[in-house]
Amino acid sequence: MFRRKSMITVLVTGMLLSTGVVNAQTNDAPNAQSATAFDNNIIKKISADNMYNTIKYLSAVPREAGTEGEVRGVEYIESQFKSLGLETRRIPFPIYDYKTNRELAIVDGIDLKGHAFSSSASGDVTAELVNVGKALAGTVTDDVKGKIALVERGDNTFVEKVKNVSAKGAVGVLMYNNSANGNNFGQANGEVPAVAITRAQGLDLVERLKNGPVTATLDVDIEKIEKTSYVVEAKLKPNKNKDTGQIVTIGAHHDSVHLGPGANDDASGVSAVLELARIFVNTPIDSEVRFLTFGSEERGMVGSSYYVSQLPKSDIDSMVAHFQMDMIGGAEAGEDHPLGGLIMYTIDGQKNLVTDLGASAGSRMYDVALPYGQLGRSDHQPFHDVGIPSALFIHSPVEPQYHQPTDTIEHISKEKLQQATSIVGTAAYQIVRPDTPALDRAHVAPASVDYDFENRPVD
Repeated sequence: MFRRKSMITVLVTGMLLSTGVVNAQTNDAPNAQSATAFDNNIIKKISADNMYNTIKYLSAVPREAGTEGEVRGVEYIESQFKSLGLETRRIPFPIYDYKTNRELAIVDGIDLKGHAFSSSASGDVTAELVNVGKALAGTVTDDVKGKIALVERGDNTFVEKVKNVSAKGAVGVLMYNNSANGNNFGQANGEVPAVAITRAQGLDLVERLKNGPVTATLDVDIEKIEKTSYVVEAKLKPNKNKDTGQIVTIGAHHDSVHLGPGANDDASGVSAVLELARIFVNTPIDSEVRFLTFGSEERGMVGSSYYVSQLPKSDIDSMVAHFQMDMIGGAEAGEDHPLGGLIMYTIDGQKNLVTDLGASAGSRMYDVALPYGQLGRSDHQPFHDVGIPSALFIHSPVEPQYHQPTDTIEHISKEKLQQATSIVGTAAYQIVRPDTPALDRAHVAPASVDYDFENRPVD
């Protein structure tokens, strides 16, 4: 593990908020007292029992994206937002499953028992093989046109290899492993039929090509099955004559892994989003707050990526912070780290407005300035990619139940739910409470704190 410290300056509503080096033990300062008083508007209203009951309901049925279980969860989340009077919408988006009906790789009448790439194109092609090595960028020649490329795995991605040879006119890809670990690998983007074979089979074909032409047949039939997943969005808008024009977003993902109850991953995060929505509805604000739950995070942040992609530029320009909560209730997570291992991860490993406020909130309430680290793998990624300060709040390292059928309500800690939700809620509230339109007023803004980078693996 290594640590580092940095100083940053953040621009909010045209004003400057500096991350200073201030001792976390400053609760007797006037601004700290003011901040703590405002914190109580959030903290005292949080009910860990409410959150626990939400988790219990959501985790009773697996919520894999594109299934009836996800729909059940979405309907519940949507109904909770609507019961609060929030402007709520369910946003559908397509996801795809693939069923492989046929995956043949035949040379000289012998079936090599190949494995079709994920997202391979369907097709039946017979052509000469040509050895293109690892198909690195700039190394593939026009000799591959109209032929099947024999490719070695390694050094660049599967997708790049297939793209490089198909761009030169290859009609198929036969790729062999770079280790003795079989032939179950490979991903493409539907350009040409692509099949994986073992390393021994590939090296044999390399030798045979030295003695003359070799003809191969690739016969792939992959059925593309479209399904629907969802984002749930709820908007809380301030009074028009007090609106700063800023938007703060608070999110979690509602889908679980296949057959997974997903109590901590991530019904816990959803429970906090719903709880904060309940509290903020009855709390004065001067900026719009959006409460979001994303489907298909487990497929690679598909829901959050879709959501951000369909936002108008004016919304993106108005978004000043995104708080993401993922797995915030695991009783056995975090090992012996302070606050049960709660940490803030950013995509680039740099501090930002969200981590500044999170660290300050933790120091005020629990005398712990939360550390930050570097990690993607959750729905803060798409927001960061369009320039919105974002961070993931999670207990790390994760618990033994991660992505297991044992991720059930019995392994949820109400104390951890309370702590994480209090920190995120009060951090977000520092932006949207009416007397901090710029967060630079020393008599109302919270004291900045010094907080460290931790190179802490999440699993």
